[in-house]
Amino acid sequence: MTRLCTLADAEAVAVRGAREIAGQLERARAARGVAHLALSGGTTPERAYELLARALEDWQGVEVWFADERCVGPADPESNYRMAKEKLLERIAIEPARVHRMEGELGPEAGAERYAEQLRAHVAGAEDDAGAASGADGAASGAAGAALPVLDVVVLGIGPDGHIASLFGDAPTLQAGAQAVCLGVRDSPKPPPERITLSLAVLRAARRCVLLATTADKRAAVTGALAEPTARVPASLLRRERLTVIVDDAASPPVPPADAM
Repeated sequence: MTRLCTLADAEAVAVRGAREIAGQLERARAARGVAHLALSGGTTPERAYELLARALEDWQGVEVWFADERCVGPADPESNYRMAKEKLLERIAIEPARVHRMEGELGPEAGAERYAEQLRAHVAGAEDDAGAASGADGAASGAAGAALPVLDVVVLGIGPDGHIASLFGDAPTLQAGAQAVCLGVRDSPKPPPERITLSLAVLRAARRCVLLATTADKRAAVTGALAEPTARVPASLLRRERLTVIVDDAASPPVPPADAM
């Protein structure tokens, strides 16, 4: 069942989001001694990251990853890494070696291949016995038959069109296959066109996805994300039993889905 939480405003969403992320990281670290967190860009998560710096007092054992990145350098204003650094990473005690940025400056394919190698080297895998993703057989930036890296928490925003990370509606990346780890994007409908993104398979394999949405222009996207799965709305393809959706009143679906709490 999807966990849907509706709150009064954007600040309340950020507070609840930070608390949810911190709690998931603490549980992962207690269970396995390490917690793997993937961050997204966008305006909605920014305040949650600021609050997360205080919500989780001890960052020992936390490894930070990224859900997607624009193909720019780390100091570029468009960089998701730069935003996360300013809002979160500079505010916490974490060794640089435990922050794994996507190297957007390498370009989509080379950057995706390098990141897939890092994930496989550092993040324990598990066969996705529920079917990580529908689509064609084979892999993109991943070895066939290898276990997918399993992230503990993935923080996601959602676009007005229902996209998550840099997975856009009806894009070929959604058909990359169940062993794909990281993908290059050259034709993003949202600028800049060149990007790197975690695959749908990796997002579905994560132990928990936390999706944050605020403002009325996200209402249709959130409604679509909680409706029947369709490639037109990539957020609807996430695994519902591993998904927490936190929205403000403006972004809340008009009628809560039957499987929401």
